[in-house]
Amino acid sequence: MKGLIYKDITIFFKSIDRKLVLIAAGAITLLMVNTGVYAGLLASVMLAMTIGMQNIMSFASDEKAGWKKYQLAMPVNAVSAVTGKYISVICTLAVSLVGSILFNILSSVAFRQFDPTVWGVSVATSVIVPLLWTGICLPLTYWFGFRSAQTMGLLVVIPMFYFVKYFEDGAGFSAMTDSILSYVAVAGIGVIVLFIISMIISMAGYNRKK
Repeated sequence: MKGLIYKDITIFFKSIDRKLVLIAAGAITLLMVNTGVYAGLLASVMLAMTIGMQNIMSFASDEKAGWKKYQLAMPVNAVSAVTGKYISVICTLAVSLVGSILFNILSSVAFRQFDPTVWGVSVATSVIVPLLWTGICLPLTYWFGFRSAQTMGLLVVIPMFYFVKYFEDGAGFSAMTDSILSYVAVAGIGVIVLFIISMIISMAGYNRKK
C-alpha cells in the first residue's frame, strides 16, 4: 500500500494545473490586499479549495491511464487500494496547513495584529475543506467515474465562494465571538465521520467495478 500512496502523492504534485495555480494565486493576492486582518483566513480558505480541486483532478490521471486494470492484477485488495487513496489525500493536507500558517503570519505581520480565533479557524478550515471536497467526490469517482466527481466538485465551489464573499463584503468575522471555534470543532468531527463513510462507499464502488 505504501507504493500506492507514493504514486498518488507523486501524481498530485506532477499533475498540478498551472492555470489553477495562477487563478488561485491571483485570488489569494487580492484577498490578502483587500481583507485586512482576515486576509490569512480567506487566503487559507482559497488555498484549501485549490487543494481539494487538485486532489480530484489528480485522480483523473488514473482513469485516463486505465490504471484500474493494472491495479487489479496486483496483490492488492479493495481495502488497501481505496485506503491508500484516502491516506494520500490526508498527506496533501500538509500543503494546506503550511500555506495557512504562512498566510496568517504574513497577515499578522502586515496588519500588526494577532487574532488567535482567526488563526484557529484558518488552520481548521485548511483541513476541513479538502477533506469535505474529496469525501464527497471520491465515492462518485469510484461509482460513476471522474466526470461526475468533477461536476460535483464545481457545485461545491458555490457555497465556498459565498463563504468567502460573506467575510469579504460584510461585517463577517468581526461580528462573531470566540464561540465560533466550537462550531468549527463540530464541523471537523462531522467531516471526519463523512470521510470514513465516504471511504466505505468508495470500497463498495471499487468492488462493484471489478
